[in-house]
Amino acid sequence: MTQMKKIPTRRCTGCGEHFPKSELFRVVRSPEGEITLDKVGKASGRGAYICKNPQCFKKSRKSGRIATALECAIPEEIYDMISEELEVGK
Repeated sequence: MTQMKKIPTRRCTGCGEHFPKSELFRVVRSPEGEITLDKVGKASGRGAYICKNPQCFKKSRKSGRIATALECAIPEEIYDMISEELEVGK
């Protein structure tokens, strides 16, 4: 009997819905404190996930949920990078 592989899910910081990890953007705070956009999903550090819906990103940014999840302030450049990725992804 073959065993079903479990698909890891993560919660979007904007809408609070659960999605497969591969469908989300990951913002990561490295152990050194650097904030980056993790496109591969394998970078070490604390992560926060956002679905690819621009409305979720706006909600998450306005409420500061990404900063809360990463336990640090988020530079504007990171928000700009996520915004650009959402525009390109359409």
